[in-house]
Amino acid sequence: MATRAARGFGQYSGAARALERVGDRWALLIVRDLLVGARRYGDLKAGLPRIPTNILSDRLKELQESGVIRRVPTVRGGYELTAFGRALEPVVVALERWGWSTLGDPAEGEIVTADALAVALRAAFRSDVAAGAPPTEYVLHVGGASDGAVSVVVVVVNATLEVTPIGPGALPQPRHGDAPEVAFEASAEFVLSAAEFRDLISGALDPAGVQLLAGEQDAVVRFTRMFHIDPVGPAPDAAVGSGAAEVSVA
Repeated sequence: MATRAARGFGQYSGAARALERVGDRWALLIVRDLLVGARRYGDLKAGLPRIPTNILSDRLKELQESGVIRRVPTVRGGYELTAFGRALEPVVVALERWGWSTLGDPAEGEIVTADALAVALRAAFRSDVAAGAPPTEYVLHVGGASDGAVSVVVVVVNATLEVTPIGPGALPQPRHGDAPEVAFEASAEFVLSAAEFRDLISGALDPAGVQLLAGEQDAVVRFTRMFHIDPVGPAPDAAVGSGAAEVSVA
C-alpha cells in the first residue's frame, strides 16, 4: 500500500495516516458516492458538479495509490471501493450526522444527488426503532424545480435498510444476495424539497405537512421515527450571546 511520505504530516498516528489518504478536498465525497455502488468517472463528475476535472483525476489516482479504491474490470472507466475503503463507511456516516448541525438552507446552485440522499438515509436510520415496524416500502422524491428531484426506493424490513435510486439517470447499487421477495405491509410515496427533507429528518417538519402521493399517512409518521438525526451540538451562531438556546446532544 502506497505511503504519501512527501505529503505527510510528520506525525506517527492513525489520524495523521488517515488524513494523508482521504483528507484532501473532495476525497471523502468521492468515497461517499462509491459507498452506494461502483461509479464511472462521468458518474462521479455529475454527482460532484463543482469539482474540476483535473482534481477529480488526481483524487482518483491518489485514492487508488492509497488502496482505498480500485478500477472495476467489468465497467469501462469504473471505480469501486476496496475492502479497506469500504471500512470508511462509519466515518462517512458519522460526518453526515455531524454536518446536519450546520446544514442550513440550500444555497443557490446546490443540488441533491441520489447517492448523497442514500448516505443521508443510512446516517438517519434507527435500526432499533425499525425492528418493531412492519415491512414497509417508501418512494421518496427529493429536490427542487431548478435542479430536478431525485428519487429513491427505501425498503425497511425488520432492522435492515436498502436504498435504491430510481428514475432517469439512476445508477445501480450492489446486490445484497438473493433475498426472498418481501410482502410489504405498508407503503408511502411522497415529495419533499431539500429543505423539507432536512426538516423531516430532524423532526422540525410535521409528517402531516408532507405531500403524500400514495400510501398511508401512518407510514410517513413511522418514517420520521425510523429516520432521525439529532444535532450533535449547537450550530455556530447558536452559541453566541447569553440567551442562546441550548441544542440537545445526541
